[in-house]
Amino acid sequence: MDLFEYQARDLFEKHGVPVLAGIVATTPEEAKAAAEKIGGVTVVKAQVKVGGRGKAGGVKVAKTADEAYQYAQDILGMDIKGHTVHRVMIAEGADIAEEYYFSVLLDRANRSYLAMCSVEGGMEIEQLAVERPEALARVDVNPAEGITEAKAREIVEQAKFDSETAEKIVPVLVKLGEVYTKEDATLVEVNPLVKTGNGEVLALDGKVSLDDNAEFRHEDHAGLADKSSADPLEEKAKENDLNYVKLDGEVGIIGNGAGLVMSTLDVVAYAGEKHGNVKPANFLDIGGGASAEVMAAGLDVILNDPQVKSVFVNVFGGITACDAVANGIVKALEILGDSATKPIVVRLDGNNVDEGRQILADANHPLVTSAETMDSGADKAAELANSAK
Repeated sequence: MDLFEYQARDLFEKHGVPVLAGIVATTPEEAKAAAEKIGGVTVVKAQVKVGGRGKAGGVKVAKTADEAYQYAQDILGMDIKGHTVHRVMIAEGADIAEEYYFSVLLDRANRSYLAMCSVEGGMEIEQLAVERPEALARVDVNPAEGITEAKAREIVEQAKFDSETAEKIVPVLVKLGEVYTKEDATLVEVNPLVKTGNGEVLALDGKVSLDDNAEFRHEDHAGLADKSSADPLEEKAKENDLNYVKLDGEVGIIGNGAGLVMSTLDVVAYAGEKHGNVKPANFLDIGGGASAEVMAAGLDVILNDPQVKSVFVNVFGGITACDAVANGIVKALEILGDSATKPIVVRLDGNNVDEGRQILADANHPLVTSAETMDSGADKAAELANSAK
């Protein structure tokens, strides 16, 4: 789960990372009130989960509360790279003397954390990494230890901070490391990390991504989810513990096992090339259990996608045998009743496949077509989707 900047700022403050005052506003009136409360120069910052806000006009410096009102009025509702601005953060202005960069992220390839740091902050770090890779220090961090003071000193030394600034940066990096480990994050980034005119080090703009798999350890993380911009189908799938990802296509996909579902996506995309170029509409893995309730929940999510014109159920019977899957499909259609209106192609293979196919044949549901192979099933589903376009 990616956080908004204001949420990252609040997490930083919670763990003792030095930050400036920041107040969220959803209306120009709230923005003006926030600027008056903070006092002095403020910065009106669009809250969207995408970079390039400044270049898009989503970050403005306001010298007065009236200016903050006007800028908020301009920014709220703005589209930034496909993201609509619903809220702004009114942040305390800073006397910036120098800008730095710091991040710690999950390095899956090496099964460790990776800290990156540079004395050149404020710019696109991807650009710096390509144009001047020597200016970006990369330091492996042992997950069992995190960013200790010794590790923080190693980071600032490799980033080539002067000794005076390094002493001020080290404790901040340790605190940011605490945010990463204690909040179960996969990314903590500060760009820029700044030194002010009076020598104070501040985290001015933060980006944090949290590991959804660790939600059970953080009850407070549920409140950080952005319900307003979440896809309703993905939310519905999540409520039913389904592994679902919405795609931009017309053939709904249900399978058991991530590998099988990924293969099904490829086969449907290939079949769709000769049927109006239709494409997969989603990734949905029902896992090992294909009970009526699980199948009904999966079909309910897919059938409520207005883009879906047909559904391809591709299941390999293993621990859950094909007859159990077939019974699940039949009962799921009974549960859904009149809400099920789109054609469904079912391919079963594996344990008890003959029994499963017979169950579907006996049910003789008008929406269901059986297929013997993955290729023929994908082709039929693509054909049906194209004819319904």
